[in-house]
Amino acid sequence: MNAKKTPLPSVIKEQGIRTVVAGHFNHPDSYAMRRPDGMSDWLLTYTLDGGGYFVIDGEERFCQAGDVTLMQPGVPHQYGTRKGGNWHFMWAHFTSRITETSLLPQEKLLVLAMDNESARERMQRAFRRILTDSIERGLYWGELCENAIREIVLLLARRLSKQFDPRIEEVRHLLSSRMQDPVRIEDLAREIGLSPSRLSHLYKESTGSSIIDSLNDMRIRQAALLLEHSGRQAAEVAEEVGYLNYNHFASQFRKRFGVNPRTYKNQDHS
Repeated sequence: MNAKKTPLPSVIKEQGIRTVVAGHFNHPDSYAMRRPDGMSDWLLTYTLDGGGYFVIDGEERFCQAGDVTLMQPGVPHQYGTRKGGNWHFMWAHFTSRITETSLLPQEKLLVLAMDNESARERMQRAFRRILTDSIERGLYWGELCENAIREIVLLLARRLSKQFDPRIEEVRHLLSSRMQDPVRIEDLAREIGLSPSRLSHLYKESTGSSIIDSLNDMRIRQAALLLEHSGRQAAEVAEEVGYLNYNHFASQFRKRFGVNPRTYKNQDHS
């Protein structure tokens, strides 16, 4: 008769929960966690400050501010705070119900840097939603936590796809978030840390469009949605998406949709 295999430990089950356990730690270098058999949960962390270490298969790897780590179930490991410092981080244990992990490389430990400000901000917001919902435990709190974890996993998968240089991702975020404001390539370049000419070249090389063409495309697509659904007049929509000159707006709109904004607004879009 074969002996029954001992189930791996689960932080989630230890807490009497079905889905997610999360926390927010700031520990000195005396902090260490050892699990020689691994665990049945996934472990996700985001480092806010300081640094941590992971030891897997005898190899030591480190994480620092802005890094996300994801460890698979069933991996014997040790982790803790790096010597001489603190590790300020948010973490979440979750189950294999999050099937989006299949989009990621099958590595025992994934360490990925969020290397632009918008990526770090979005990652922090997702983790903080997990923390808040897991503490409040209101209706559907587990499902809400899982949705935030799915968002994080999808962001990691998108980053690993290497669709764009992280600096180009940052520019596209800045364009979309400041769509109503005048945009100067010199200002964008200063924020990204490149010269205006280098940024313009890198953006065109990465996306196939110029920065101004991308901004116009974002503005016109948003304008079309507003014309279809908001009830606003074309001149109001033009101003809302950042066009101070209505004739320029109408010209750009006609290039994209083949009709002027007022005609588009009166068409049946059902």
